[in-house]
Amino acid sequence: MEEDDIEAVVDVLRSDYLTQGPRIREFEDSLTSYCGTRFAVCFSSGTAALHGAYFAAGLCNNDEIITSPMTFIATANAALFLGARPIFADIEPDTGNIDVDLIEPAITKKTRAIVPVHFAGHPVELEKAAKLAKKHGLILIEDACHALGAQYRDINISNCKYSDMAVFSFHPVKAITTGEGGAVLSNDENFYKKLITFRHHGVTKECEAFQKRKEDCGKWYYEMQYLGYNYRLSDIHCALGISQLKKLDKFVQKRREIADKYSSAFKCNDFFDIPVERSYVKSAWHLYPIRLKDKFKSCKAEIFSELRERGSAAQSTRRSYKASAALCSSVSLASKAIVLAAPFRNITTEVP
Repeated sequence: MEEDDIEAVVDVLRSDYLTQGPRIREFEDSLTSYCGTRFAVCFSSGTAALHGAYFAAGLCNNDEIITSPMTFIATANAALFLGARPIFADIEPDTGNIDVDLIEPAITKKTRAIVPVHFAGHPVELEKAAKLAKKHGLILIEDACHALGAQYRDINISNCKYSDMAVFSFHPVKAITTGEGGAVLSNDENFYKKLITFRHHGVTKECEAFQKRKEDCGKWYYEMQYLGYNYRLSDIHCALGISQLKKLDKFVQKRREIADKYSSAFKCNDFFDIPVERSYVKSAWHLYPIRLKDKFKSCKAEIFSELRERGSAAQSTRRSYKASAALCSSVSLASKAIVLAAPFRNITTEVP
């Protein structure tokens, strides 16, 4: 956190609006400008944003989404909030991303959406996923919570060239932060309108959207059209986001420098494999996942504990649900092998 971030928040604290004011739209416009999309809707968290995206996609009881088991629980849980069911397709061992070639066998008559996760900031093969979604008439929603600042084939992630919606998180460990927060980006105006209404209790004050009263009924009138939630992000949070977004490229570049240092220092070691970056992507390096070699997998807990004792910010891999391991052999193996190093931008790149 830098002085300009603090000043941006203090300015809002001294202003007329702490919430539902002008900074929200300003932050949303900044996101669309950076990512190259038409619309952005801010939410109170990445989880809330996923919930909103699934709602806008029309998920309901007995629908299914196909997603990755290598993700935080929110990717799957937000579908459960709406009565839908997450179906897991296995991952690519090298990137940790969903294996797009394994999605089609999981598609059923109940499938409504495909939700690829850009694990650790490395973009999924979106072009293939988009063709598959189009072939089967499915909605494609990017879980881009790790990937703000990443690029796929020279296009910013969440440009939505290939997807219908993309979801960000602004938790403090992400590339930029609003303290807590998230956003959904899209080029579809219908999704945008549903997202706006959903995050505000399902309420609209837009006369043209009224379903029951068409006549002029004054500015006091509103309708609750959906069972929505209070998922709003305040002007305080958005002021911090505006300030942080101006520095995003610098932040991501620092993460890339740290990841390069890691890869240079760790190449050809006997203990673990280092992560890949495919030629057609630019990873945001939210995480730096290392894969323990076979003979060291049984020592993962001991290695993890030792790293923590030495001051490392190491984490372990995450799977949405343990049941997914029975169907997803690669993610089951990965959960035993991967330790996550975080290339935070305040880590020095100097070698002692």
